[in-house]
Amino acid sequence: MTTDTRPDHEPVPINIEAHTIAPELAERAATVLKAVADPLRLRIVALIASAPGGEVSANDINGLSDVSGPTVSHHLKTLKDAGLVTADRRGTWVYYRVAEPFVTTVRALLETLVPAAATVHTFRATELESVDRALAAVTQSLHEIFPELGERVVDRIVRESYAALARRAAIKQHLVPLTRHFARQRLVDLRKVENPDADHAPQILFVCVQNAGRSQLAAALVHHYAGDQVEVRSAGSMPAADVHAAVRPHLDELGTAEGAFPKPLTDDAVRASDVVITMGCGDVCPIYPGKRYEDWQVGDPALASEAGVAAIRDDIDERVRALLGELVPDLEITPLRKASA
Repeated sequence: MTTDTRPDHEPVPINIEAHTIAPELAERAATVLKAVADPLRLRIVALIASAPGGEVSANDINGLSDVSGPTVSHHLKTLKDAGLVTADRRGTWVYYRVAEPFVTTVRALLETLVPAAATVHTFRATELESVDRALAAVTQSLHEIFPELGERVVDRIVRESYAALARRAAIKQHLVPLTRHFARQRLVDLRKVENPDADHAPQILFVCVQNAGRSQLAAALVHHYAGDQVEVRSAGSMPAADVHAAVRPHLDELGTAEGAFPKPLTDDAVRASDVVITMGCGDVCPIYPGKRYEDWQVGDPALASEAGVAAIRDDIDERVRALLGELVPDLEITPLRKASA
């Protein structure tokens, strides 16, 4: 690593074109963003994306607002021109769908940007000063636990953790204690990565998109059965603001609801784990030699009924017990009563 010794901390020149979007791509992306940069058009896209079968008729869309039919038609034309939606006439009705290339993008927009916008909070200067003091205290306490990592590294991890959680946190007043918990996990992982030959318990990482349902249930079940005999982490490629309400009763039954919160996926969590299990996020996890990777195809509690969530928990429970039987053969496991029974 080089150190910039120039006076007055003169900025280091960068290759601008190498660090930004090509003009033609920026123009195309801006066209798409402009298409949804209207409250009614955004609601139309959300209606289409979440509708059974992934399509709605023009008549259904007209019911979204009391604006005139021609106005709705104008909004639909804007979305079609941007390539976001497609139209299919069948008989006397026209049906609209999200265009295939944008299905994942629209889902991410609705699951991340919209919840984040609902929880926007502008800190006053005094609040920022208070947060800075609180984070400094967290750094000091964690540095005492991880002195070998150095205070600078601990402080960086603490502040990175706070920033990552603050972007999506639903309840801001709990951010500092959540930051301490998350940063401590990250520092444990970092210490393990830097000392790979040291003895350690098997470590499992569960990853799903929002870290609000499946991965939380899986981690809670591992902790319930194995306790300290297995280190377990859960994370999300696009963490939600909070754990799904339908999942919390099951976490409460396992004794983990109080400390459960969505966390972003970190590279160190992957590197420190012996087994990495994805649960609906595809190939988002970095691949490192020597790691065991699995993909568990289980249902999403966010889309399920109460009975469906119970069945999903039972499915994950069976998979977790089978995995623990491999990792900790001597572990005595008493299966839970089936929630879906």
